[in-house]
Amino acid sequence: MTETIIANEPTIRLAIFFGVFLAVALCEALFPRRQRAISRSLRWPSNIAAVVLNTALLRLLSPASMVLLALAARDNGWGLLNQLALPGWVSVVVVMLMLDFAIYLQHVLFHAVPFLWRVHRMHHADLEFDVTTGVRFHPIEIGLSMAFKFVVVAALGPPVIAVLFFELLLNATSMFNHANVKIPVRAERMLRLLLVTPDMHRVHHSIVARETNSNFGFNLPWWDRVLGTYRTAPAAGHENMTIGVDQFRDPCELRLGRMLTQPFRGPSGYYPIHRNDVGR
Repeated sequence: MTETIIANEPTIRLAIFFGVFLAVALCEALFPRRQRAISRSLRWPSNIAAVVLNTALLRLLSPASMVLLALAARDNGWGLLNQLALPGWVSVVVVMLMLDFAIYLQHVLFHAVPFLWRVHRMHHADLEFDVTTGVRFHPIEIGLSMAFKFVVVAALGPPVIAVLFFELLLNATSMFNHANVKIPVRAERMLRLLLVTPDMHRVHHSIVARETNSNFGFNLPWWDRVLGTYRTAPAAGHENMTIGVDQFRDPCELRLGRMLTQPFRGPSGYYPIHRNDVGR
């Protein structure tokens, strides 16, 4: 079964990506949370082109995937879990929790180090918040994130199936929690106890620095609550909040070429956590 999963990993990932993308996009069209100020025709081509570029670069620069690394760790006895005799389902649960916490810490780091924030702010510079924002990342960030996850997987020695499931889940939830979808208030309050919802994550995309530096979770909301980075809602309300960063407000910044040069233009500003201005 493991060999079948590895052989079909690209197909599985692509099928899940398109399935979730289309489902979320349809829900956005039917049940929008915020009024759209900028047309999809201006934003979506560049955001989707970024996905294509990142996928091609990863395949070129790193043919090995996290699944293959997990398989190598199993065969060579690398990592913590390969030294412990845990039941299979326990290992899967432990891996899912530890990988999710690692992604939370990585996200915080991208907001704390000025150089990393420069790379990450392309994601935040989108002037709208929808399913394509969830896949809009700079190639440098994608490369650094992949290297970080490789280190974590090698250190953990997780089951192959857990790594594949986590990667699929992370990709799907990134599109879901960036969705411009209106969820009934009561259902949203219950859902965010178990999963990062669009309303929870939208706060993180506020132009206000103290709101940007909150709600770092992608899958589970618990790390933000436990570690004090949770914020219930933006001060201006979801309908009136401003999305993006203050340095790249011109719509021309939504073009792919301009997006890719954003890490190298202008100062890092007051957004990095240790530079956060309380008044902003």
